[in-house]
Amino acid sequence: MNQSIRILYVDDEQHLRQLIKDQLSAEGYSVDTADDGDTATERLKTEKFDLILLDIRMPRMNGIEVLKFIKAKKITCRIIMLTAVDDLAIALEAVKQGANDYLTKPYELETLLKSVRRVMNVA
Repeated sequence: MNQSIRILYVDDEQHLRQLIKDQLSAEGYSVDTADDGDTATERLKTEKFDLILLDIRMPRMNGIEVLKFIKAKKITCRIIMLTAVDDLAIALEAVKQGANDYLTKPYELETLLKSVRRVMNVA
């Protein structure tokens, strides 16, 4: 069941954070949010998540820096990078740093759900 899958969605766009949280929650996932990379890394020091949905472009600490933090601290979770910039170099860097998938904004809800299911190995 999806309820046992805990997701942290990190994005500086408040409207998008709430929209995605509502949509994933409706699918049965347990979803928390963070509005920037600093907040995400603080939460990751004390909380466990199965999946991180991580925006790349954010103020102060960007998504690639958060991804590097996750890997440096050996935090066990899956990671899907999200960005409005369709840049192959950024996508390659994200995968090189350990991201499990990469989606370009705007994306359809079904595309996000398929990625989440695939990354989490959920039917």
